[in-house]
Amino acid sequence: MKIVGEILLPGDKSISHRSLMFASLCEGVSKISNLSSGQDVETTRTCLEQLGIKSTRIGNTIEIIGGEFKNPDSDLDCGNSGTTTRLMMGLLAGKQIKARFIGDESLSSRPMKRIIDPLSEMGANFISNNGYMPVEISRGVQKAISYVLPMGSAQVKSAVLLAGLSLDSSTEVIDAFQTRDHTEIMLQAIGADLTTDGVTSSVSNQKKNFKSFDIEVPADPSTAAFFASAASLLKGSDLLLKNVLLNPTRIGFFDVLKKMGGNVVIEKEWQVNGEKVGNVRIKYASLKSFELFEKDIPSLIDEIPVLAILATQANGVSKITGAKELRVKECDRIHAICENLKKMGVQIEELEDGMIIQGSQKLRGTNLSTFDDHRIAMSFTIAGLLTRRPIQLDDPSCAKISFPEFYKILNNLIKFV
Repeated sequence: MKIVGEILLPGDKSISHRSLMFASLCEGVSKISNLSSGQDVETTRTCLEQLGIKSTRIGNTIEIIGGEFKNPDSDLDCGNSGTTTRLMMGLLAGKQIKARFIGDESLSSRPMKRIIDPLSEMGANFISNNGYMPVEISRGVQKAISYVLPMGSAQVKSAVLLAGLSLDSSTEVIDAFQTRDHTEIMLQAIGADLTTDGVTSSVSNQKKNFKSFDIEVPADPSTAAFFASAASLLKGSDLLLKNVLLNPTRIGFFDVLKKMGGNVVIEKEWQVNGEKVGNVRIKYASLKSFELFEKDIPSLIDEIPVLAILATQANGVSKITGAKELRVKECDRIHAICENLKKMGVQIEELEDGMIIQGSQKLRGTNLSTFDDHRIAMSFTIAGLLTRRPIQLDDPSCAKISFPEFYKILNNLIKFV
């Protein structure tokens, strides 16, 4: 079995969410093509429509008309989407919108206090379930602040910056370390008065309308990582990933794969609305172990489940630390990874903030749990390509949260030798 072919994947989820939200702030019609096909992004679009922002799908393009926000007539159901919830809390607090956010069981177990705290410091009022959902905004932000993030978080940073757009004074956010910067790049592109200096970002109300935009959303690098991993693990593989987002804050996975000895070549690069994009070719290679620390995590946190699969086949012992944030994702991903790999016969030690994985191990086909987490489902599907006996996932369909086409695209790339 090998992976052969070339693919253009659905748009990056982070940029898709932001494209919809930021288009709602612009004057006129914005056109967004290759939007992420996952349920989470559709949740953002649905919530915006409840807030009075109209959008229309024409083929592969979403046309969205910016305009005035209104208080929603009912709860904003954010489903499983933490990005929808957290960014929209900042956006609506800045717009002085009163709204109540709800979500599914998984989202309701994820911490929202990290967003509530800085927005409350800005004068907003919230009613929450001890820092968890449901969360209700009863008053929007009143004053600008300078906020030092206690942890590196693009979502918290984005929420505070979005809230600060409506304030006359400058709102400043100082991140713990460099995190994904799509919010800064896109706000600057539409004309926001936003400046960056290292890990510090500042924004203020420039009292003018933002300009509408057209964008083809580049392919999601965290989605590309599943196929890149499969190609790296299966002898004879040769895969071209087209139009992949190459933002330096998002390509930690490919950097680690290169350090592992992976055959990774960027064949072409260009710019799309301020973001670096390119084509990436991946071929099979013999891999060596790796070590990740807290500073490495923000640029590859979504890819750690599939990196753990790579580690089982690498020569040596791999170690991941500083990744405690994984415990409050769609599931406790540290536990989920360790539990499933143990079932597959892997020597692995679960740490409070990561794991230690013995490499060069044969994987055993068995029954595995997805923990209702799309990235666990897709990562262990890749692991299943290496087993003699098929694996059985309890709920493979949960992949549709971010990537409903995953299984079809993977099956089309598999060639039997």
